[in-house]
Amino acid sequence: MRTVLTAVVLVATVVGVSVFVRGVLVIYRTVSAGRPAPGRTTPAGTRLARVLAEVLGHARFRHRPVVRAAHWFVMLSFPLLVITLVGAYGQVGDPRYSLPVLGHLPPVEWIVETFAWLATLAIAALVVVRLREHPGRLGRASRFSGSTFWQAYYVEATVAVVGACIIALRAAEFALLARDPSLAHLATAWHFPLTAWLGSMLSGASTAGLENTIVLLSVAKILVSMAWFVTVGLQPAMGVAWHRFLAVVTIFTRRDADGGPALGALPPLLIAGEPVDLTALDTLPDDARLGLGTVEDLTWRNLLDVTTCTECGRCQNVCPAWATGKPLSPKQLLLEVRDHAYDRSADRTEALVGGIVDPEELWACTMCGACVQECPVDIEHLDLISGLRRHQVLMANEVPTELAGTLAKLEQRGNPWGLPARNRMDWAKGLPFEVPVVGVDVDTAAELDYLFWVGCAGAYDDKARATTRAVAELLHRAGVTFAVLGNAETCTGDPARRAGNEFLFQLLASQNIEALDAAKPQAIVTTCAHCLNSLSNEYPQLGGTYTVVHHTELLARLVAAGRLTLAGTSATGGSTPGQSPEGSPGQSPDRVTYHDPCYLGRHNQVYSPPRELLAAIPGLEVAEMPRSCESSFCCGGGGARAFMNETTGTRISTARAEEAIATGAGTIATACPFCTTMLTDGVAGSASGSSTPVLVTDVAQLVLSAVRRGDPEPPTPS
Repeated sequence: MRTVLTAVVLVATVVGVSVFVRGVLVIYRTVSAGRPAPGRTTPAGTRLARVLAEVLGHARFRHRPVVRAAHWFVMLSFPLLVITLVGAYGQVGDPRYSLPVLGHLPPVEWIVETFAWLATLAIAALVVVRLREHPGRLGRASRFSGSTFWQAYYVEATVAVVGACIIALRAAEFALLARDPSLAHLATAWHFPLTAWLGSMLSGASTAGLENTIVLLSVAKILVSMAWFVTVGLQPAMGVAWHRFLAVVTIFTRRDADGGPALGALPPLLIAGEPVDLTALDTLPDDARLGLGTVEDLTWRNLLDVTTCTECGRCQNVCPAWATGKPLSPKQLLLEVRDHAYDRSADRTEALVGGIVDPEELWACTMCGACVQECPVDIEHLDLISGLRRHQVLMANEVPTELAGTLAKLEQRGNPWGLPARNRMDWAKGLPFEVPVVGVDVDTAAELDYLFWVGCAGAYDDKARATTRAVAELLHRAGVTFAVLGNAETCTGDPARRAGNEFLFQLLASQNIEALDAAKPQAIVTTCAHCLNSLSNEYPQLGGTYTVVHHTELLARLVAAGRLTLAGTSATGGSTPGQSPEGSPGQSPDRVTYHDPCYLGRHNQVYSPPRELLAAIPGLEVAEMPRSCESSFCCGGGGARAFMNETTGTRISTARAEEAIATGAGTIATACPFCTTMLTDGVAGSASGSSTPVLVTDVAQLVLSAVRRGDPEPPTPS
């Protein structure tokens, strides 16, 4: 009988390993067929250290401690318990078999038993989590909505059965060794720390019965494992299984070797692995394809990303578009591309957008980066989405009508509203001090502390102008020397780049880099989170490298250094000094809640300075929203969405405004002009029942109000 069983497990092993290798080859062929994605493997040491830190630390799970612990034990059980699979082959022929040296080595036995128990309990916990968050109960609110459930249940069942087999095997081994005089010394809690109690319950079983039990359990363990090999080998797109291997590769080949997730700058547009200079169109090959139009245009990293997706839905769970009823789910977009890429019968030249991905999905993205921040396997969603948008704009000439108008204004006038450049300095009219302009009042900014980058919103939008004036006055009061570019400044190109018009982005950026290089600034300060991101993270791709700080960072330093003194009041808040809003029912004028701009916080990791400024204002109570810092919810204005209407579901800005209002704050403070505008609209459209709108303002305006209360008049220019 054992001979037959040995033959069965050997055949099963040959089939299982063969099919699994076949799956590996399919994945390798599919991913390696992608276009180049350079700079993804060096420096190897730094990348390996990052892999170890992320895999062992499980930092992406820190907001879900139960899931974090459970997944950690299940993950480590795969490599650590493989030793039991090897030993099982020997036990099919000889129930008393143990691996040489390792078989009865106590540390190894302790690890095996610990992880067998914990992995089995952990997988049970994960099943409970999946059931509690099942779409059948939560509908669209479930992060598992759209996931392939049979695959997840199959993987979980395999882990549970294998874990149970190991525990049962250890118990049977204890009972068998206890009645063998030559091996009885091994049947102790020292060698069976977590299963001796279970094995002692089998003391009444016959020796033959124990031997047969060990053989059958070993066979079952091998067959279940080989069935798993066959199943996943036949399903190369089964990310819930393959991510156990591929996640190591995605983390190792992340965009930034020693940085965080793929946030901040978008990657440059590539042809044959080389960045494209779209200002030199004549040099482009006649057959050049820009962006990601078909599956053949995808890079190997894009293909690795979609293959690795484990369908956990964490990206979907934090997506502002999905949460407010839009058709976009970052998870489902990945799965759509993945299924097409692995469909051998599919037309490889079929358009991804329009054929595989609904255009409404693509353009619903705010590029807030929450999906990238949350993904436990470092998938780069925004790189894929931006690539799809680039092709739509640059090759297919298909762009939403509203956005087409904005892009035209950017190209013609250098700002998204199409206003004349001569009005860029209107914000400074009436200030009680002079604002020097580089090239007019000063030759360069080389001898000044900062060049103040005003930005389009800061120059043209009324609410943003108030912030610009506030920052200028605060810098003046603190004795910080600064100048502006005036009419020489143009849009950084952020809306163009996020909309997919890389040509327009490079055109605008090149103009600005020329102006900045001529201005020779020691450092740049800006009030716009999007300008901050472009200037500091994206301009270096085009040769413009500068020291850039956000105004909240600079103001926090000035306050900490005592160069700005903040006075308190019983009714703090209000964009105009001396005016305090009458809060709506339940709202407190002395309470403020802070909204983290995505491009300041998540994309550039600036979380503390704005909060430090608010905390420094005496009498002001700061109330955090449930979703804050890196878990903050988008205002809806990123990804060029500020220039597009939302026609489906709830407005993102309204959803965020209602969350802010629920804190009881009479003031919503933020630190980005787009956020200020979007949240102002959101408050106006909220269903909070407020008779008087809650005030939305920039942190700088609250700081200026506090400074003026202590010193109503700005210092006279020296």
